[in-house]
Amino acid sequence: MTDPPLSPDSDLVEIYDTTLRDGSQREGISYTASDKLRIAQKLDEFGVSFIEGGWPGSNPKDAEFFARARDLEWKHAVVTAFGSTRRAKLGPESDANMRALLDAGTKACTVVGKTWTLHVTDVLRTTLDDNLKMIEESVRFLVSEERRVIYDAEHFFDGYAADGAYALETLCAAVRGGAETLVLCETNGGRLPWFVEETTRAVKAALGAGTRLGIHAHDDSGCGVANSLAAVRGGATHVQGTINGYGERCGNANLSVIVPNLELKLGRRCLVPGRLREVTELSRFVAEVANLAPDAHMAYVGKSAFAHKGGIHVAAMRRNTESYQHIDPALVGNEMRVVVSELSGRGNVLSKAEELGVRVAAGVEGEALEEIKKAEARGVSYEGAEASIALLLARRAPEYEPLFVVQDYETRVGRRGGGETYAEATVKLRVGAQSFHTAAEGNGPVSALDAALRKALTPVYPALAAIHLADYKVRILDGKDGTQATTRVLIDSQYEQQSYSTVGASPNIILASLEALVDAIEYGLRQHGVRLVDALFDHGGRPSERNVARASGV
Repeated sequence: MTDPPLSPDSDLVEIYDTTLRDGSQREGISYTASDKLRIAQKLDEFGVSFIEGGWPGSNPKDAEFFARARDLEWKHAVVTAFGSTRRAKLGPESDANMRALLDAGTKACTVVGKTWTLHVTDVLRTTLDDNLKMIEESVRFLVSEERRVIYDAEHFFDGYAADGAYALETLCAAVRGGAETLVLCETNGGRLPWFVEETTRAVKAALGAGTRLGIHAHDDSGCGVANSLAAVRGGATHVQGTINGYGERCGNANLSVIVPNLELKLGRRCLVPGRLREVTELSRFVAEVANLAPDAHMAYVGKSAFAHKGGIHVAAMRRNTESYQHIDPALVGNEMRVVVSELSGRGNVLSKAEELGVRVAAGVEGEALEEIKKAEARGVSYEGAEASIALLLARRAPEYEPLFVVQDYETRVGRRGGGETYAEATVKLRVGAQSFHTAAEGNGPVSALDAALRKALTPVYPALAAIHLADYKVRILDGKDGTQATTRVLIDSQYEQQSYSTVGASPNIILASLEALVDAIEYGLRQHGVRLVDALFDHGGRPSERNVARASGV
């Protein structure tokens, strides 16, 4: 699968990113000025045409952003400042908002004005004629100060439906003022794609082919992406949106999805060739800075966008990857994944083994599949625990030898004399032919178990000191069973820059935790290159230098 040919008579589509302004209006997001600069520089590398930095004068962080942005070199994007038209009964030169736009020092400004008569009379509480003057004079003032001006026609589609003639007049006022682009805003997010396309086409015909139109859509009806694409079909060559669709209420049109659709489906170039492969990385970077979990199921860039779980699907994919994928994931910097579960077939097991680099002997995939299905029936879920899957497959290899075997364990939790609580764990395990019996304390029984395991294993496998448990999640299955319900434990671990997850399940939460802990330790050690040595101990029962070196992967 390759990029479709670019139509020779099509204009390039400008991508205008408002992640830093409109995107920050999402509940739960609060960027620092440094966060905004990091995202802006990443957007510039990606190749968007405009980066809307914020509303200068509205808060100190936006003021700091613009002050720092002036000293940076921007390779592709034009940084823009956002604001509204002048206030009623004030000249633009006397309006604080207009002055703040100039003080931001950007080459371009975006000005939002009212299109819908309802907003003019009920919100601004001014006359229709005065609103037209406010638009024209505000744009002209900024142009006279040598600013490029993009005009955002707020609530345009609702305004056009209520009074089409007046909505067009507001655009003409912006044109008279000198605006270079007229952006039709679907502000309430309630219009559907066919109306957006028809309206955009009608506006294009009314204003002339030389007028650059844009689209700014919200996602309140789930049509933000579709409405943006519809507007492009209707003649828009400027698209506004946010990375990951972040924004107020239900969010803005999602550029992480719009950009691939424009380039791969509509054949409209909007980035420097080759940059589209960076869209997945960009999406995840912005989510990380925003301190939000990436949406695994987001089109194109989500971790599950090209994940295949059903056995029939995977069997077909092994024969032809186009059978269940609409594009090659590499085009957007993503990758195909196979999910192993109780719905899997043999193809899932073989594909997962290939993906994880695990050798599976001929015919063993059927046995592994049965083991997976039995484990899932008792509550294990391998979908989010690929390290446990890798070990399950590796343990069926003829040459497999466990790095260690837990033979016995015991945990105790209590409180002494009405004082502080305590947690202790004792483990007995075997490494090769040698046995270890250790005890340790922790904040709770699982913490104590982890400490006891590490106390026993670290002298033999020093690499264990570099493996850290990053997260511990518990889910109660079949809650109607109360305290006897099966518990699923998912442990996230990290070794250097690699993160991985392991799983355990049991009606006994300690046993479920132990299963996940054992997998976490063994997988991390194997990733480090550690291999079992049949305990070359000295006569005092201590690991010899040779054994420690070999166990460390040296």
